[in-house]
Amino acid sequence: MSRSVELLKKRYLKNIKENPNLFIGIELEYPIVNLEGKATDGEVVKDLFRYLPSILGFTIEKVDDFGNPIQLLDPVSQDTILFEVAYTTIEFAFGKAESIQEVEERFDFYMATIQNKLGEANHAIVGCGIHPNWDKNENCPVAYPRYQMLMDYLNLSRNVTKSDLHHFPEYGAFICGSQVQLDVSRSSYLRVINAFTQIEAAKAYLFANSEFSGADWDTKISRDIFWEESMHGIYPENVGVNTRLFKDEDDFFDYLNHSAIFTAERDGQTYYFYPIQARDYLATPEIQAFTLNGDEVLIHPQEEDFQTHRSYQYQDLTTRGTVEFRSVCTQPLDRTFASAAFHLGLLVHLDKLEAYLRTAPFFTTFGRDYKSLRRQFSKKMLTVEEETAIVEFSKELLFLAEEGLEKRGKQEMTYLQPLKEELGL
Repeated sequence: MSRSVELLKKRYLKNIKENPNLFIGIELEYPIVNLEGKATDGEVVKDLFRYLPSILGFTIEKVDDFGNPIQLLDPVSQDTILFEVAYTTIEFAFGKAESIQEVEERFDFYMATIQNKLGEANHAIVGCGIHPNWDKNENCPVAYPRYQMLMDYLNLSRNVTKSDLHHFPEYGAFICGSQVQLDVSRSSYLRVINAFTQIEAAKAYLFANSEFSGADWDTKISRDIFWEESMHGIYPENVGVNTRLFKDEDDFFDYLNHSAIFTAERDGQTYYFYPIQARDYLATPEIQAFTLNGDEVLIHPQEEDFQTHRSYQYQDLTTRGTVEFRSVCTQPLDRTFASAAFHLGLLVHLDKLEAYLRTAPFFTTFGRDYKSLRRQFSKKMLTVEEETAIVEFSKELLFLAEEGLEKRGKQEMTYLQPLKEELGL
C-alpha cells in the first residue's frame, strides 16, 4: 500500500464506528439579500453577527482580521452560525441530532430572530442556491485565512490555459447548498456511497434550485458547473458525482488517491498551489506555492499536509465517521428539510434501495453513466420520455424513503410532503 493511501485511510477511517447510532448532521447555507435589489450591505450582516450572541446565548468562536465575529457557537446544542466564504452568505451547521424535528425547532427560532433583525435594514435570508444579486455584490472572501486561500486558489483558473474552465472563480461567494451527514459503519459506508451515487439523476430533478443568469448554461444546477469546471475539478476524482461504483475499500481509496491537495500550512501561514494528486504529492521534490499576499515561495511536501486534505465528491466520506451528501442546492424555505428526510429514509432502507437500483427500469433506458445522467436530468427542458422516466424513478425512491422514515418511527414523513406534491402523489 502506498504511503499516500495509508495516510488517507488513517484520516478517513479513524472515527468510523462498527455499530454507530444514527445521528443526523444538517448544514444549510443561504444568501443574505438586500430586498431593494441592490448589493448586500456588509455592515448590516456584520452587525447581525455582533447582535446574535447576546440574544441567542451563543459564544463567539472566530473573528475576522478586523475583530468582527464570523463564527458563533451554542455550547449546549453545538450549533454553529457562520459566514460561508463571503459576508453575503450565512450557514447554519447544526450539532448532531436524533431527529429532524429537533433541528427544525432550533432553525425556526434562529430564523425568526435573524429575519426580524435583517428586516430592520430591508435585508433577508432567501431560499436560493445562487445569490439573486450575485452580479451586484463584491463577492470577496471573509477576511480570514481559510476563505482568502480558497478564493485565491480558485482565482488561479485565470492563469490556466485549459480553456474549458468557467470565468467565475468568485463563485464560492455566491453558491449555496444544503448538506446532510449521516453516521455509517465500516461495513456500510461503501454501500452507502455506491447506492447514492446511482440516484443523482433523481436528486437533480427533485432539488435543482441554482439556475444562473450570468451564462448560457442549459442547467437548473449551475453549482455542478461551478465546481466541476473550476480549479476544484481539474482532476475529475476531486469533485462531483463519482465516475464509477467501488468494488471494495482499496478501490475507493485508489480513487481518493487521485483527488487533489492544493493547500498547506507552515508556521501558522497558509499557502496554496496548483493542485497535485494525493498519489503524487509526497514524491514531489518541491512545490511552488503562494502566500495570501500573492508572494511565491518554495515549500516541501510533508505527511502532515494530508491532515487538511478534503475532496468535494457529492457522496463524501468525512473524518467524523459519516457520509456527507453534498449535491443538493439550498432549497426554498418551505421545503428546507425535504432533502435531509429523503436521504435519511433511503439510508435506513439501504437493503431495499440497493435491491431496487439493481433492476430499476430507468437504467435500462438511460444507461449507468451516473455523472452524465445528473447533467442530463438537470436540463431546463426535458423531453417527454425523459420527464416520464425521471418522475417514475423519483416516485419509487420517494416511496422507499417514506417507508424508511416510517420504520424509524419518528414522524419525519411529513418533510417529504412537498416532494410528493411535486410528483403528483
